[in-house]
Amino acid sequence: MDEQASLLALFTSSFLAATLLPGGSEAVLAGVLIAYPDLLWYALILATIGNTLGGMSSYFIGRLLPDEKSILKKTGGNSRSLEWVRNHGAPVLLLSWTPVIGDALCVAAGWLRVNWLTAMILMAVGKFARYWIVATATNSVAASIS
Repeated sequence: MDEQASLLALFTSSFLAATLLPGGSEAVLAGVLIAYPDLLWYALILATIGNTLGGMSSYFIGRLLPDEKSILKKTGGNSRSLEWVRNHGAPVLLLSWTPVIGDALCVAAGWLRVNWLTAMILMAVGKFARYWIVATATNSVAASIS
């Protein structure tokens, strides 16, 4: 796969992994960085944008849900995420990258009408930090193998 196709696959994987669909964009990021280490910043930026947009799609789904019963159904009955957002506000979206609860946090933030720009920025910061850690670990492993 060439550089452009790799970056497109990374963006797509990152977007889908942040929706209610399962996926592992970290593995795709690691693969891109192993194949094309010079694409570090492009890969980090595209993965972060894709994952943030996916998170925002969950946020906007939350805005469309009419009542608490609907949000619990959409998040698999996870009332903990709803309570976290209620109790701690937008900063919990720094954890939107975490498996299982991340999607529910985004949906809950939308349903609770957290400011969309604040939500997007906090999601992006948390997601970038996670991808930075993955990229750093990938580069360290690749360097030790070489």
